[in-house]
Amino acid sequence: MTLADSIDASTATQSTGEDVSVVMADIGRRARAAAAILAQASSEAKDIALRGAAAAIRANAEPILDANARDLDAAKAKGLRDSLIDRLLLDADRLESVAAGLEAIADLPDPVGTVMAEWSRPNGLGFQRVRTPLGVIGIIYEARPNVTADAGGLCLKAGNAAILRGGSESFHSSRAIIDALHAGLRNAGLPVDAILQVPTTDRAAVSALLTMPEYIDVIVPRGGRSLIERVQNESRVPVFAHLEGLCHVYLDRAADPDKAVAIAVNAKMRRTSVCGAAETLLVDRAVAAELLPRVATALSDAGCALRGDEAARALVPSMDAANEEDWSTEYLDAILSVAVVDGVDGAIAHIGRWGSHHTDSIVTENTDTAERFLAEVDSAIVLHNASTQFADGGEFGMGAEIGISTGRLHARGPVGTEQLTSFKYLVRGNGQTRP
Repeated sequence: MTLADSIDASTATQSTGEDVSVVMADIGRRARAAAAILAQASSEAKDIALRGAAAAIRANAEPILDANARDLDAAKAKGLRDSLIDRLLLDADRLESVAAGLEAIADLPDPVGTVMAEWSRPNGLGFQRVRTPLGVIGIIYEARPNVTADAGGLCLKAGNAAILRGGSESFHSSRAIIDALHAGLRNAGLPVDAILQVPTTDRAAVSALLTMPEYIDVIVPRGGRSLIERVQNESRVPVFAHLEGLCHVYLDRAADPDKAVAIAVNAKMRRTSVCGAAETLLVDRAVAAELLPRVATALSDAGCALRGDEAARALVPSMDAANEEDWSTEYLDAILSVAVVDGVDGAIAHIGRWGSHHTDSIVTENTDTAERFLAEVDSAIVLHNASTQFADGGEFGMGAEIGISTGRLHARGPVGTEQLTSFKYLVRGNGQTRP
């Protein structure tokens, strides 16, 4: 059955009253069967599938962009704000990046079968700890169709089957991209059920996905706080949580002013709709009078609206007043909250209270201060003299990522191919029995 057939069949059964859970259970069974085959697939076959999918995306650029235009029209009709429409948008350049991303994943080493550690015991037993696929991974994400290719490709490279539930806003775009992924799988002789799209926008499908531990081994949610909290509260499956990006840039008293301006503007304005975009700027009180007006002017000139605390507004009166909600808001827009803090202690305290453990950066020429910030800020990614927009698996040399895990167990930071594996122990003997 092709994906189009699957979607049509799902729509038909739902119209006659069939429960979404029945549809989801069928998807789960198919994914589990495909995962068993994929776990034994050769590196060559997986790479052929990835490169074939990239070729199919390029060959089918027009229908994919047509599907995206359909999603964009619906999003605009709903009145979605510009930053969300930007996340949804595909154009020729972005679609080429999607294809190139799949090729970059193919170029990565295959993690499956990698020997992580090896040792022997005095009794002659030989031990190896070896990477293995996780199994079936469910990915729940919002309106970013490129995630469909990244998630499907990464799961495939790591030998996992994937069940993808994108946002309803990107449904048609994701379906078209999955068609290309299926073309790659067929070209490699691998089961198309290795990458499946949830064939309905019914929210009940998410609840079903979260309560199928017999079919799904890990859930990866990407989205806002309400989605993450729902998944964590309802899931009976282990979760790699990609929490919202409440990212901070702290400008220290020893910051180079030129670096401070460049990093602050890039961290916020390079692309406001990504999870690594800065949402709060912190400025050391010791240099705020000299540094903040210059940085604020550069941000305003770039089109950014500023919301400051009392001290920040005293220095830049054109700022709107920030309220408590601003410190915990992921704007995903050209809006930045600004606070003046008492040195690195104040910055660390502010991030500890309001941050989401995603990505935070310090700008300073003082190595000791930088090392303290790096050590004490409890986020998945902590940077020194670099933009928070580097919070991206591709920038880490990982090809791509399913998300930035803000939890502390198994995977933290960019979730790439290695993070999508578990391990097992292989023990080899020659007749040993335990006394």
